[in-house]
Amino acid sequence: MDPSKQADIEAAVFRRLLQHLDQRKDVQNIDLMNLAGFCRNCLSKWYVAAAEEHGESVDYEDAREIVYGMPYSEWKERYQKEATAEQKAAFETSQTSHDA
Repeated sequence: MDPSKQADIEAAVFRRLLQHLDQRKDVQNIDLMNLAGFCRNCLSKWYVAAAEEHGESVDYEDAREIVYGMPYSEWKERYQKEATAEQKAAFETSQTSHDA
């Protein structure tokens, strides 16, 4: 596959992932972390890192706005729920297993 075409396809997949996450605001970041080991904030950090690798500077909060589709503070206020004891316990277990 042509590298340019591959980059176009990968960009389209990333946009589709963001669209999917936007449609699933009910899925909390802790759920993503517990099930997949990454969350919206991770995507934001990866965005910043990828920009730097390509000689661009993107502020973390700007990257979060790209990933969340709005300022993070707004998303948090509107959609983020307090993590349950079960979610927190699962998160702690997953973090401990990654450290081992």
